[in-house]
Amino acid sequence: MKIFFVTTNLNKFEEARDILEKYGVKLKIYREKPVEVQCEKIEEIARLCAIKAYKKLKEPLIVEDAGLFIEHLKGFPGPYSSFTYKKIGCEGILNLLSHVTNRSAYFLSVVVYVDEETLMTFKGKVKGYISQDKRGEKWGFDPIFIPEGSSKTFGEMTAQEKNTYSHRSRAMEKLGRWLRKKEKQVFV
Repeated sequence: MKIFFVTTNLNKFEEARDILEKYGVKLKIYREKPVEVQCEKIEEIARLCAIKAYKKLKEPLIVEDAGLFIEHLKGFPGPYSSFTYKKIGCEGILNLLSHVTNRSAYFLSVVVYVDEETLMTFKGKVKGYISQDKRGEKWGFDPIFIPEGSSKTFGEMTAQEKNTYSHRSRAMEKLGRWLRKKEKQVFV
């Protein structure tokens, strides 16, 4: 089964490709930045982006949106994570939390699959906390997020390690299981 992943983020694509391979999904990148609406809900952003992309591509595809939600900051940056990262980066988040003891946070990933008949949403969430300093060299907020059950930031983990914890991995695994089940139903 071939599906397009509409993204310009090669890191996201590689993570998703590695996860979905084991479900027999050949993920192809469609390098276009989905037009994102400004909205408080990641689910709505991903859904609208997927619908717009499908109208243009007319092929089975997925769109993924994710956000880092920090408890002390009342869920900020949440759906504005990409913009926040570009403006203040990891250092800016660490500065905002410099005198804060409650560093609880979570990552949420929403994957939307669309084909000619179906629109399905899959979510993945990982709880954790923000580290005291930047550790590791990965992309985005990975160097400052430590998932529950680990002492490493996502930035310090190998791709395989990260995929055992990550929000994106959890959402993509749900998608992979659903696609496998869907494909079996077609051939029954």
